[in-house]
Amino acid sequence: MIEITAREKIYQVIFGTDTPAGQRFDILLITMILLSVLAVIFGSISSIHDHYGVLIFRLEWIFTGLFSIEYLLRIYSSPKRLSYIFSFYGLVDLLSIVPTYLALFIPGASYWLILRLLRVLRVFRVLKLVRYLSEANILLRSMYASRRKVLVFFTVVLVLSVIFGSLMFLVEGPENGFTSIPKSIYWTIVTITTVGYGDIAPQTVVGQIIATMAMLTGYSIIAIPTGIFTAEIAREINTASSNTRCNICERTGHHPDAEYCYHCGIELSET
Repeated sequence: MIEITAREKIYQVIFGTDTPAGQRFDILLITMILLSVLAVIFGSISSIHDHYGVLIFRLEWIFTGLFSIEYLLRIYSSPKRLSYIFSFYGLVDLLSIVPTYLALFIPGASYWLILRLLRVLRVFRVLKLVRYLSEANILLRSMYASRRKVLVFFTVVLVLSVIFGSLMFLVEGPENGFTSIPKSIYWTIVTITTVGYGDIAPQTVVGQIIATMAMLTGYSIIAIPTGIFTAEIAREINTASSNTRCNICERTGHHPDAEYCYHCGIELSET
């Protein structure tokens, strides 16, 4: 009988999700992460901080201490320590504890503990939802495929913003709040994106006409990025569906996560 070392037992509990102990550990870890994030959020409210600031401070250090021990145990038990340290989860684990120590030297750094929320992404692994990450991959591939079109779009928007901003600076001038071309460009971007803060507004008739043209331009082009992403997402889904072929009826068009053929009912993994 092969004996399991203490390091291997720690690895099975911390990194594994196939054992009851590993699942309980991950669920406990996610619960602690959520509680620590809630402590940071409520600690930012002055009324709560005035009454429970000491308690929140102690909880923050308790959670940080536990997460620090967990991080060291992950490094200790990992068979490929450097791979874990520089992996996505390894960096997130490190960033989740560093702000508390930085707060000893930099006031307010502890609020960066909100980064601990990224660790909740482990819920996909714990609850066996990894297959849903394929949907996220489709979205990422779509964004990457449309990067050139989006770059061209934003370049055009930037050029239009500079033109409209320069016109507004010439027409309105500093006396109406358009104190410089960069500030006028800021107004143009706020107007084109239909945000409309209202901190700067044209006062002259010509300026209002230019503003109207900027508004109409914004409504005309605001949906373009959405159309670009939608077209690429549809293309990615069609590509993934067409690659899933049933070897019995040779039909395609299945969802990438489909387990059975939509037409003959044969399990796709066995065809």
